[in-house]
Amino acid sequence: MSPRPRLLTTTPLFVVSDLPRSLAFYERLGFHARRTWGEPPCFAMPRRDGLELMLSLAEDPSRVRPNGPDGVWDVYLRVEDLAAERAALEAAGVAIARASERTVYDMVEMEVVDPDGYRICFAQDSSEGE
Repeated sequence: MSPRPRLLTTTPLFVVSDLPRSLAFYERLGFHARRTWGEPPCFAMPRRDGLELMLSLAEDPSRVRPNGPDGVWDVYLRVEDLAAERAALEAAGVAIARASERTVYDMVEMEVVDPDGYRICFAQDSSEGE
């Protein structure tokens, strides 16, 4: 069997009800979109530290189906310094939906929820401090 190419990243796709509102929220999380596509804008790929998210405007708001309202993550982002991330989020006016909590699987996690209900977990390995 020949070697498989290396995976480079994963890019979640969030179907959103209001693209400008979503872009403003993700900007507060440190994600920046260099451009949008469509007229009116219906698609963007904001980036942070080499990671991308895809934001696609829903043709019908009933098609927005985040896991967040059920308490389930839509994306899990590991960070180097969770305390610094929390401070940056709070300084940007982002509400923390679930405060930092140590897990049984040796992570410290906190959650925020975007305007459509997508639940984003920021996490740090608890052996790396918090």
